[in-house]
Amino acid sequence: MSKALRILVPVKRVIDYAIKPRINKASTGVETTGVKHSMNPFDELSVEEAVRLRQRGEESKSPMKVENILALSAGGPKTPDVLRTAMAMGADRAFHIDVPEADGSPEPLTVAKMLRGVVEKENINLVLLGKQAIDGDQGQTGQMLAGLLGWPQATQASKVEIKDEAGTVEVTHEVDGGVETLRAKLPMVITTDLRLNEPRYASLPNIMKAKKKPLEKKTLADFGVEDTRRLKTVKVTEPPPRKGGGKVEDVDGLVSKLKELGAL
Repeated sequence: MSKALRILVPVKRVIDYAIKPRINKASTGVETTGVKHSMNPFDELSVEEAVRLRQRGEESKSPMKVENILALSAGGPKTPDVLRTAMAMGADRAFHIDVPEADGSPEPLTVAKMLRGVVEKENINLVLLGKQAIDGDQGQTGQMLAGLLGWPQATQASKVEIKDEAGTVEVTHEVDGGVETLRAKLPMVITTDLRLNEPRYASLPNIMKAKKKPLEKKTLADFGVEDTRRLKTVKVTEPPPRKGGGKVEDVDGLVSKLKELGAL
């Protein structure tokens, strides 16, 4: 195994996390027209961690250096926006997998199969991706990819550390009641969680440099994948409004109220 990390970082363009989504008129999904979009927050963590792994290698704080960071995103004509952001943050190059906007996002299994093709063609040995996208919230792609590749996986990482030149990776993540630390050998898939790091802002000089970095346009067919749709959204509705709460004067009042509601 080469003593260098070749990292793939898939990213997704989603409605900005600060925007409150609205249901579209057809009740088939959320309204996206004229709505601010940005990189999926969990994917920002992945890009940041890949860049930090490079910095640790350059500063001899990690036994393995980063050879290349490839950002990738599937979507319509505005998808390169998030890829340019990823390159401004520190990714070396990017693939835009062209998927017609009218078709919507590919399903997780399709994305996982596409990523497998990229991993094999680009000789990737570490995939860092967000634990979920905040639009679909399915949280499946990383696990499916690890299964397709037959690689070890560590999900919802809050700390990633390369332990030796043989490619031993230690990943810490939160579990009920504490934290769990896993150890595995490269190649592997890691999904990222919010406590992992704090992503950097893309500075203006780095945004300008990113415009000169290679961004290649690809299709699903380039990786032997068809955009097969197995799921159909029947209807999307707003959640029912919550009922207002009430105040009680003391513990006896609380007990009485709970009995009245049938909770006791």
